[in-house]
Amino acid sequence: MSDRSAPGCRLRLDWVYGYRGHQCRNNLYYTAGKEVVYFVAGVGVVYNTREHSQRFYLGHNDDIISCRAPISSSCALGNVVVTATTAASRLIGCLALHPERSLVATGQFWALCGNALTPKRGIFGKTGDLQTILCVASAKDDITYSGALNGDIYVWKGLNLIKTVQAAHGAGIFSMYSCEEGFATGGRDGCIRLWDVDFKPITKIDLREAEQGYKGLSIRSVCWRADRILAGTQDSEIFEVMVRDRDKPLLIMQGHSEGELWALDVHPKKPLAVTGSDDRSVRLWSLMDHTLIARCNMEEAVRSVAFSVDGSQLALGMKDGSFTVLRVRDMTEVVHIKDRKEVIHEMKFSPDGAYLAVGSNDGLVDIYAVAQRYKKVGECSKSTSFITHLDWSLDSKILQSNDGAGERLFYRMPMGKPVVSKGEVKGQRWASWSGVLGSEVSGIWPKYSNLTEINAVDANHAAAVLVTGDDLGLVKLFRFPCLRKGAKFKKYIGHSAHVTNVRWSHDLQWVLTTGGADHALFQWRFLPESVMNGGLDVNIQDSHGDSNSEESDSDVSDVPELDSDIEQETQINYDRQQSREKKQQVGSLKRQRGPDQGLRLQFVHGYRGYDCRNNLFYTQGGEVLYHVAAVGVVYNRQLHSQRFYLGHDDDILSLSIHPLKDYAATGQVGRDPAIHVWDIQTLKCLSLLKGFHQRGVCALDFSADGKSLVSVGVDDGHSIVVWDWKRGEKLATARGHKEKIFVVKCNPMLMDKLVTVGMKHIKFWQHAGGGLTFRRGAFRSVGRPETMMSVCYGRSEALVFSGAATGDVYIWKEPLLLKTVKAHDGPVFAMFSLDKGFVTGGKDGVVELWDDMFDRCLKTYAIKRAALSPGSKGAHNYHHFPKAITLGHGHILVGTKNGEVLEIDKAGPMTLLVQGHMEGEVWGLASHPLLPICATVSDDKTLRLWETSANHRMVAVRKLKRGGRCCAFSPDGKALAVGLSDGGVLVVNADTLEDLLSFHHRRDAISDVNTGAKEQLFFEAPRGKRQTIRNSEGQYARFKRYVGHSAQVTNVRWAHDDSTLLTVGGADTALMIWARERGGGVTGEGEGPLFRDNHPPVDSEESDDDVEEDGGYDSDVAREKTVDYTTKMYAVSIREMRGTKPHQQLKELSAEERPPVSRAAPQPEKLQKNNVSKKKRLVEDLILDHVFGFRGFDCRNNLHYLNDGADIVYHTAATAIVHNLSTGNYGTQSFYLEHNDDILSLTVNQHPKYKNIIASGQIGTTPSIHVWDAMSKQTLSILRCPHTKGVGYVNFSATGKLLLSVGVEPEHTITVWRWQEGSKVCSKAGHPDRIFVVEFRPDSDSQFVSVGIKHVKFWTLAGGALMYKKGVVGTVEDGRMQTMLSVAFGANNLTFTGAINGDVYVWRDHYLLRVVAKAHTGPVFTMYTTLRDGLIVTGGKERPTKEGGAVKLWDQEMKRCRAFQLETGQQVECVRSVCRGKGKILVGTKDGEIIEVGEKNAASNLLLDSHARGGIWGLTAHPAKELCITASNDATIRLWDLTDKKLLNKVCVGHAAHCVSYSADGEMLAVGMKNGEFLLLLANSLKMWAKKRDRSHAIQDIRFSPDRRLLAVGSEENTVDLYDVSTGVYKRQVFEVPSGKLVSDQAVVDRITWATWTSVLGDEVLGIWPRNADKADVNCACVSHAGLNIATGDDFGLVKLFDFPCTEKFAKHKRYLGHSAHVTNIRFSHDDKYLISTGGDDCRLTDR
Repeated sequence: MSDRSAPGCRLRLDWVYGYRGHQCRNNLYYTAGKEVVYFVAGVGVVYNTREHSQRFYLGHNDDIISCRAPISSSCALGNVVVTATTAASRLIGCLALHPERSLVATGQFWALCGNALTPKRGIFGKTGDLQTILCVASAKDDITYSGALNGDIYVWKGLNLIKTVQAAHGAGIFSMYSCEEGFATGGRDGCIRLWDVDFKPITKIDLREAEQGYKGLSIRSVCWRADRILAGTQDSEIFEVMVRDRDKPLLIMQGHSEGELWALDVHPKKPLAVTGSDDRSVRLWSLMDHTLIARCNMEEAVRSVAFSVDGSQLALGMKDGSFTVLRVRDMTEVVHIKDRKEVIHEMKFSPDGAYLAVGSNDGLVDIYAVAQRYKKVGECSKSTSFITHLDWSLDSKILQSNDGAGERLFYRMPMGKPVVSKGEVKGQRWASWSGVLGSEVSGIWPKYSNLTEINAVDANHAAAVLVTGDDLGLVKLFRFPCLRKGAKFKKYIGHSAHVTNVRWSHDLQWVLTTGGADHALFQWRFLPESVMNGGLDVNIQDSHGDSNSEESDSDVSDVPELDSDIEQETQINYDRQQSREKKQQVGSLKRQRGPDQGLRLQFVHGYRGYDCRNNLFYTQGGEVLYHVAAVGVVYNRQLHSQRFYLGHDDDILSLSIHPLKDYAATGQVGRDPAIHVWDIQTLKCLSLLKGFHQRGVCALDFSADGKSLVSVGVDDGHSIVVWDWKRGEKLATARGHKEKIFVVKCNPMLMDKLVTVGMKHIKFWQHAGGGLTFRRGAFRSVGRPETMMSVCYGRSEALVFSGAATGDVYIWKEPLLLKTVKAHDGPVFAMFSLDKGFVTGGKDGVVELWDDMFDRCLKTYAIKRAALSPGSKGAHNYHHFPKAITLGHGHILVGTKNGEVLEIDKAGPMTLLVQGHMEGEVWGLASHPLLPICATVSDDKTLRLWETSANHRMVAVRKLKRGGRCCAFSPDGKALAVGLSDGGVLVVNADTLEDLLSFHHRRDAISDVNTGAKEQLFFEAPRGKRQTIRNSEGQYARFKRYVGHSAQVTNVRWAHDDSTLLTVGGADTALMIWARERGGGVTGEGEGPLFRDNHPPVDSEESDDDVEEDGGYDSDVAREKTVDYTTKMYAVSIREMRGTKPHQQLKELSAEERPPVSRAAPQPEKLQKNNVSKKKRLVEDLILDHVFGFRGFDCRNNLHYLNDGADIVYHTAATAIVHNLSTGNYGTQSFYLEHNDDILSLTVNQHPKYKNIIASGQIGTTPSIHVWDAMSKQTLSILRCPHTKGVGYVNFSATGKLLLSVGVEPEHTITVWRWQEGSKVCSKAGHPDRIFVVEFRPDSDSQFVSVGIKHVKFWTLAGGALMYKKGVVGTVEDGRMQTMLSVAFGANNLTFTGAINGDVYVWRDHYLLRVVAKAHTGPVFTMYTTLRDGLIVTGGKERPTKEGGAVKLWDQEMKRCRAFQLETGQQVECVRSVCRGKGKILVGTKDGEIIEVGEKNAASNLLLDSHARGGIWGLTAHPAKELCITASNDATIRLWDLTDKKLLNKVCVGHAAHCVSYSADGEMLAVGMKNGEFLLLLANSLKMWAKKRDRSHAIQDIRFSPDRRLLAVGSEENTVDLYDVSTGVYKRQVFEVPSGKLVSDQAVVDRITWATWTSVLGDEVLGIWPRNADKADVNCACVSHAGLNIATGDDFGLVKLFDFPCTEKFAKHKRYLGHSAHVTNIRFSHDDKYLISTGGDDCRLTDR
């Protein structure tokens, strides 16, 4: 018997013995109905204890390691269980979810904000020891309970440990469960403890003391529901405790525990099974009662078991090479024998009961005589490897063995002599068949498989089936004997890893299987073929993997030959190469302008039928919808005109129409193929779906409610995706089938069901969560498995009709085949369901109308030439058959394989609507010299004539013997020459297409008068002599480009009168007719584009721009273009330093420990005076009080009004500042401090619903955007970005729900976010050069504009994808693409962009309308659109004059303006940010000032002053007043009032200043410069008093002596004049004054009392150096005047506060964020009330 088909019988999982207790915890739950949920192996089990029944979830494909059931009383929720397999993260041992979007993992508290999970460590404090936490449970009021390794319970409030419950358990607490009643805990001590809701103890249950308890019992999982408690143990038992009978726990489930399970046998006469495992136990199971009836613990691990023939004795093979025989009735030992050293893997009693054969891993089989107390009587020794299987012959005379080397050997019994002759074995009947080798089972081995993959087999001779268990966790059923390789099978999943053993029960009712690592015993019920064919048992449980033929690797033996058309289609390759020639950079050669004329697509001849189906529809308005090449076509039958959707860039392969017939979905070919959903009326793209399929999208279908779209890919797995097309999100994905899928159809009634058909399969799918589960169509004996070409749902949801390759229609009641009906001769390519029936189309060229159950064929229509009506457009093609059928408007619409669309009237006549070439490439194209006619010739062996005038039809067609590649009309238009693919040339009459002559001079295809090489050759006619003609000038000319063809455009020709252009596409077979348009889109007056016939212009993109900068150069723009944000990140030393850092130096101990800080000498007067007025007091804490700084130099639009102008918001460094203007002169500030690096961008949500919502983006390797409330400073969402260097700009959409961000990385990615959910809508590379601004239109959530270096792009968010159109400059005077810096919006789709040369460009849609010349004299850096009245504010670079200024207010169309001169004591030339409030304009300048300008009186009010770009290094506080001085690289010295928070004075010193110091009396100032000079200034007026330059390098520090007579100056040259505080080597040096002598005696140094301390070196300050200081430095330090604290600033942007002295390494401290990168200097004010800190690159001054 060589049948390779799968057996007709099947298995169904009946019972699972076991529970996974090891390596898991918290995996045991009650459902709402009090059933028990747990898992073992890859099966989720729902166990009903009352009925003692089990149900199974089989959706996993590997070990389940965790599960969770929601705690709910409602049935719907209470029965949902979440499970995870081994692949789940191994990150955290246990988790608990708080109700308020927060998460607790052992030892860390996580908050979910936006898309970012932020952890915070639990603070143990002094309440409890740092412990390993094993489990957690959450309670109300932010309370969390956790169980520790030592048996204590820790109670947390927020992050803080508030108390501990000591010794709650005697050992580690593994499980904790919270419920309405309170909490249950279970531990390693074997106890369950119950606690009330306030965690007061209720009771304790010790399972070790229970009847079935034992020493070492350890609890891994607990669950408490009302009056019941469940406990799962380490050893795979489940106990159930009733609260009222808590002293009588019931053992409700048992299983083998850790180690592998291999040993299995069944009782020969009773429904019993025995298993033995590495856990050293032997267990006897009742197959009827599903219970454990006996258990016996052995000394050794058990690897094999065997019942004697009468079932009275049981032999056990051990891992140590011994075996034991037990009496079954009382499990007492009969004998114990050890003859071998290696594991006994297989043993069997002979059928006559006389002998026991024992096979070991030594490669030997020993034979023992049962009657002689198991005396050894024989030995089989021919094997070269370990013994795997043994079987006796029925007469007990021959034993066969299998071994690890893949040998099958035979021995004579009982002596064990090898059998040499094959004849002796042939025809032998075997008592059992468990061997995996031999011709009888050769079909069980897949091709190319390893011979150890299948672990066990067992044959059922009566039913002629064989069951196998393999290393992939599969149980398979084959026919037996199974002779031919690659036989079909049915497979069953459930075991997770290796299936180690399989056995049939004694009565063949059940199959038993064991899992190795999952140590579970599965009991399967055997359902013979008689049960299967007894009727429609749809309820037979479908375990997800019941496989028919798909999984077997055999050749396609039982599937008929493929139809040639289908075979051809399945072999089409949709791979696309990425081949683009690199564009060379053109020198400074100016290129000429692009042409001022354009093209518009007018008509396309062709329809793609040869490899597509179901791609033809009627629209709502009765137009015909189809596709060809890369064009979606909407064809008007009455007007014979076409409209086009041109959004695709490659062949469209599939088309579907929305149920309302107003939207279409089209899927294309490509490496990352896109699906476009577009509006049929407006031809606008509504959604673009991509990022999943590969190669192409071959089938699409909308769901019945139109909300979702299903797509199928051409990738290897033919993946299926269900999309929420409006949001652009994937709802579910699945691998479809390994062979091609032709059609996907959604169920018209049930939204979660669909069906796919294709090569040799039909699958019924159910949408489940984020995946799809399927059931394969069961053909049973009703029909043969066929390739299905079409499918439809019937009127009732359960019925499905599929068209097969044989011409039959298969009728299904999911998933069973009911009947088949012969419908066509040849494949049924198309099927369409009506209200009361169906229409089908087949390869026989017939269209048939059927009733609703395919009982009767009501009408047939043969597609023939004779049936064509006179109104047909064009001549008729040859043989054709339908590939797409649709009904509507009283007609049947048919699309044929040959590229035609026909309309059949129900009465019979047919009208030809569309024609085109068939499959193959079209290369030949010729235009008639006198008439509006053209000719095409193609690989499809036809020559066709087309009318190009308004008729647009095929005039004539003629068949050729060969395919043609080129054609040409004679000058008089009477003859037409055709070049054929075999090298022949045919000349025909141009009117009748009859032959005139033909000749054959070449072997290869005639291609044209064109060589393959890229050179231009000229020949003299008629001799063919080669001539050289010089090439014309110019390279890389400008052009306009038009999309339509999908692959190569093979030929282009102008028509005779140049009014139309004709193009043909090679592989897309389409002939396209383009009308020529005059004018480049915009008239000279700028009133709007000229549209001929009211048609919008085709989207022609301009060619790429010139390389050189248009619009001139501007130093500010150039600098900003090249800003590198990577260098700004943390942990980079800002100063060049050498030597070993202080905390890494070895400390030299003196003979006696010296005091930590010597304050032995009398305290100086200043310190004493301070101590009289106030006691020594510690500076307890720091609070940020004020920040002087605004980041203007490289940011824009980052300054906004809030609350109708009462507050403003801006940023500097890593701090966002909300500045209240209503209080006091300079207002009060509040801060948002959650960023950890420089903020680069900031925006305000303008929608009233989201008042005062701010978004700010920062720099960093994984930068984040924070969305926060300006009033409460609460973080609403954190968005972790794909932008790798920083977030350059952020902007909210019109409704406030979406947020736009752009990165500063090389790709300048643009990302759209749903910020409240923290989800990314889509992301796309924006432009290779820097993008400065991206802004949503103020009235849109889907349209925005980006501007930057040499580009303007107009973007549309379509579903889940971004599409853009480049700005088209066209022929507008003075218009050329240049660097754009800002954007604003007007009514009627107007957009304004500010250019680098001061012009403002005005755009409508994406066409340039006009240019506002010289809106500013320099770059227009910023623009602001006022939403309430549409007025526009611009800010730029412009010197104030009478008419001009850096800020201007314009009308809505930017035709008139008013300029404002900004008065701040000096000229303001460069504005970076503007914002307009009620009657006021807010201005931020490049130099960091914020100014408010009144619109009426033009008065300027300076709100904030700060240093301009460059680091601030110098800082000193006045010795007696609330004043401080800063010195910066911006060459200014500034005097600040700390009380009034304002700038009192500033002076420019001409060079970068590096350090500054007050004299002790506060009268003089010393300033050290970067160029080595130092200055002395009068402190009050900042007037110059003296200056000197002795050094050429920067002065790093400068100090007056306390008596003001001497000045110490330290420079970068390692020189100190008199007194050095800190040089570039990490070493402290002390000098005598005035001699400058170095003091080297440490004892003298120790006794000095210092007037001030700003040194970062010395034993007194050793503790200020952090552990990670090897990466960066501590830059500055200052001891408070009271001498009790020291504050430091470092390269991490942190301000830290320590106790002083600080002698212990890594001392404890408080730390403060706010600066972004380096803190360069720090000082206490004279009374220690303020601490002032300065930042390097963030140019800001902060007092706290």
